[in-house]
Amino acid sequence: MVTDPTGADTPDSGPQTSGSDAPHIPVLLRPFLRAVAPLRGRWLDGTFGAGGYTRALLAEGADKVYGVDRDPLALEMAAPWAGAYGGRLELVQGVFSRMDDYAQDLDGVVLDLGVSSMQLDLAERGFSFMRDGPLDMRMSQSGRSAEDIVNEADEGDIADILYHYGEERASRRIARAIVREREAARINSTLQLAGIIEKCLPRSKPNQSHPATRSFQALRIAVNDEYGELVAGLEAAERALAPGGQLAVVTFHSIEDRMVKRFLAARSGGAGRANRYAPETVEDAPQFTVKSRKAIGPDEQELIENPRSRSAKLRVAVRTDAPAGPVDRKSIGMPMLKGK
Repeated sequence: MVTDPTGADTPDSGPQTSGSDAPHIPVLLRPFLRAVAPLRGRWLDGTFGAGGYTRALLAEGADKVYGVDRDPLALEMAAPWAGAYGGRLELVQGVFSRMDDYAQDLDGVVLDLGVSSMQLDLAERGFSFMRDGPLDMRMSQSGRSAEDIVNEADEGDIADILYHYGEERASRRIARAIVREREAARINSTLQLAGIIEKCLPRSKPNQSHPATRSFQALRIAVNDEYGELVAGLEAAERALAPGGQLAVVTFHSIEDRMVKRFLAARSGGAGRANRYAPETVEDAPQFTVKSRKAIGPDEQELIENPRSRSAKLRVAVRTDAPAGPVDRKSIGMPMLKGK
């Protein structure tokens, strides 16, 4: 998966594989396979995309893989090759936050977060500000679009989305400009919105990232409720994994990694002690054992092959037999918008 909506700095755009049906090698694939070895049993790939992780799992010995993706295009593109695996591969159109509805007692779950390269490459999907297209950004191709948010949300709500989801410090200035422009004409294309943002944030350095990078990321996250999906997905993985099952999550930016890190810390008994003056409480048994407190990054070979992978982080944990439970979203660092 990738996170930069331009496609210009995309961790997925690594070496080409042989065969047009598998255009990209997933980021951190080799470290992932090493971390979860030996592979066995039934796995769920919650972010199927182009099928890179799924095919690697099947090649390395998984008995069966459930490939889940909310984007119907992903499953449509997999149709020519998926049948070759017979009953070992089951494709599911849906969200990974409901994975426990699709399978139970899993031996492993992998989540490769972000937007896929095939979504970026299609201008009509509206993810990239480097290609003109409708202002869409919906992974599921249904529901509220980025155009709806930009043209209908209050100025304050737009500013909050840009600040909390994109860490855009000029969020209020950009929101004011958006509201001013939409009063004259509806904003309905990616390049139209990118131009509005660029006027607010002119680039001062030749190699500086495009001014619209953070805003487009924020809108994409809001449209697809990516942070809410992540928390619900971690909860669902806890319910779906059998004792001894492994959870592997690949992130590409600091907010997602912080959420995964704090979730695993809380679920493995490493969230920190309470105030020493507070009454003693009985702590719940940990639901996970973390394989490594430090996130796993790309190896030297991958950095050479694809320098853009440097921002990717992998965290892996093993499920215990303790009962699953709900997560306090605020405590794991999920950005919260006003009124949510």
